[in-house]
Amino acid sequence: MSEREDVLAARPAVPRLFRLQWEEAQQAWVLLYPEGMVKLNASAGEIMRRCDGQKSVAEIVAELEAAFGTTGLTEDVLAFVELARARGWLQ
Repeated sequence: MSEREDVLAARPAVPRLFRLQWEEAQQAWVLLYPEGMVKLNASAGEIMRRCDGQKSVAEIVAELEAAFGTTGLTEDVLAFVELARARGWLQ
């Protein structure tokens, strides 16, 4: 299996250290952690809220493409998942 296939098969989840929640005052998804908060842009919020440890990255891509009536989101989602993993936002 290639590295890309491994990532597409992965089932990312938000670690216990973080809490993902909708922040009404900011009209945005935020990632809370003991030292602070990360305000996510709309795309990041849509990806993160689907990272429940149950869905694979490929399933998340399919869900996003269906929800927004588009195709070709795989590369963008993969790039975000890698960035989020590097920052410790996903495991």
